[in-house]
Parts: sequence; C-alpha cells; structure tokens
Amino acid sequence: MDIDVQSFAVANLRRRPEVAEVGGFVAGFDPSTTSPYINYASPLPGARPSRRDVTALIEAFRERGLVPRLEFAPDGAPAVEPALREAGFTTEAVHEYLVCVPATLTTPSGAVVETPRTDGEYASIDATLTEAFTGEFASSPEGVARLRRTQENGGAVRFVRAPDGGCAGAASCSAPAVGTSELAGVGTRPAFRGRGVAASVTAALTEAMFARGARSVWLEYSGEGSRRVYERVGYRPHGTRLYMTLGQ
Repeated sequence: MDIDVQSFAVANLRRRPEVAEVGGFVAGFDPSTTSPYINYASPLPGARPSRRDVTALIEAFRERGLVPRLEFAPDGAPAVEPALREAGFTTEAVHEYLVCVPATLTTPSGAVVETPRTDGEYASIDATLTEAFTGEFASSPEGVARLRRTQENGGAVRFVRAPDGGCAGAASCSAPAVGTSELAGVGTRPAFRGRGVAASVTAALTEAMFARGARSVWLEYSGEGSRRVYERVGYRPHGTRLYMTLGQ
C-alpha cells in the first residue's frame, strides 16, 4: 500500500497548475498561493536521489520564492530521507495514514450529505474549513476555486448543511489515480461537532470514489478523536507519511 500511496502522491502533484520534475522528484506548484500545504514535492517510488538531484530540487523552490518542502511515504522510497537529511532537511511531522476498501466501508445513519452546486455553497464550505482548522489557512476566492476544480475534475466535495442554510462541515477527495484516492480536509464547525457530521461526509466521499473506480481511499488523521471517527467508517492503519522542510 505504501507504493500505491506514494504513486498517488506523485500523480496528484502532476495535476497542479505548474509542475517541475527534477531528479526523481515531482514538485507541484499553484501560483495563486504560497501555502506550503499546496506547493510541495514528493519522490517517485523507489527514487534514489543524488546530492545534485536534491540541490536541483531546492533550486526549483528557491526560484519561486518558496520554502523547499516534501510529503511522502518513506517506505515507498527508502533512500530519500537520508539524502534529504544530508542536505539539511528536517522533520516537520510524521503522520499515520488510514486506508478504507469497499469491504470495510460502513455508512452511518445521520446527517444528510450534499454536493455543492452554487458559488455560495462553495464559499460557505471554504469558510467552514477555515473555521474548523482555526485559521491554518485563510478563506479566499482561490480556495473556493480549488474546491470547485476538485469537484469538476473527477474528485468530490461533500458537505452537511447547517440549519441556517450554510455549511456545518465538509471535506473533499482528490480524483482517483493508480487505483486510490486521498480524502482530505475533513472539517466541522465547532458548534456542530459530536453530531456525526465528519463520519457522514467521510463515508459519502469514500463511497463516491469507489463508484468512480478507486480500489481504496486513504487519509491522514490529526488526533485520536478523529481516528476513532474514521475507524468507525471503515478506515484501518496502513503506514506513515513523512513531512520534511528545509529552513531558510
């Protein structure tokens, strides 16, 4: 599964508006934002980068005024971490990822899940995710546009409507590649937590990706509470992803 997840990471970065392929690495950039969570690189599965390859990768970030950053499954490319550390990269985070397959998916009863259709709904989802992640990223027209592109380009965005007509919680899933898909950004506004919103959105997105041909869907979790939610839907531990950054 590490190879599938790593292959997906590379395929997904190649969908970015701007792509640089350097010495066994694929870097994806979106000129509309400087966010390190969108502008980053990942190695090809099994890559064995030289010092020159890593230097060239660093330059691809520097010439765009961005901090060099990578996300990858280390078991899918074991030679990469030592090469990056030699160049001065340090660990930003290590996240366990969970995987769901059709045989384990459980659809909970509860919140009604919808697909956004209007500009207002996409904007409400973007604002909700900003609130849910306590300002980790700012709500913006560019963020709204990225959500719409996800929905229109083979991925999926789903949300639960709040009583006031806005958004109580939402998430998105990238279009499938190499048989798998990444579910990300599961966020619920604080006032609506504990009501099954996250579980309902997660299950609906996972089911949508299976309907589009994915053999599995994977995600990372941020704490034991969210892990329990995902496990109830049918996600199981499979490996880790490593985040590495080169300081200024």
